[in-house]
Amino acid sequence: MKRAILALIISLGFSTPLQAQRPPEACGPARQLSSELSTNVGSDARCFELRMYTATNERGDIDELHQRFREQEVAIFERHGAEVIAVWQRLDDPNTLVWMLAYRDRAHRDEVWAGFAADPDWAALREKYDVSLSIEAYWMSSTDYSNLR
Repeated sequence: MKRAILALIISLGFSTPLQAQRPPEACGPARQLSSELSTNVGSDARCFELRMYTATNERGDIDELHQRFREQEVAIFERHGAEVIAVWQRLDDPNTLVWMLAYRDRAHRDEVWAGFAADPDWAALREKYDVSLSIEAYWMSSTDYSNLR
């Protein structure tokens, strides 16, 4: 599983910034995707979101961002129903934290993020660790042959 995740991250590359920060209309099981996208997606696929947060040092730094995640951010997301697959420190860009979340589908993703955004613990944590960020995000559904679904 670790190799599959690393292969995914390597295949995505890190040089192209995301054009739009909105997730696609559907993400997750093949039945929820267009016929063009569903061809290689598993019927039991979840919705995965790979996010890269680069600390711009206008406010705070990467160490404060890691502390924010370490202290409570991961737990808040999990409390609202997300599965945090992993959190990484990019080695080719020390100011960037990479993390991956999993949801049942797009509707579940929206539910998790709405709960997270309204959580008073998140508001307090963001105030305590006010780090300015550049954010890239990628949304994926696992293939029908993936070990990670």
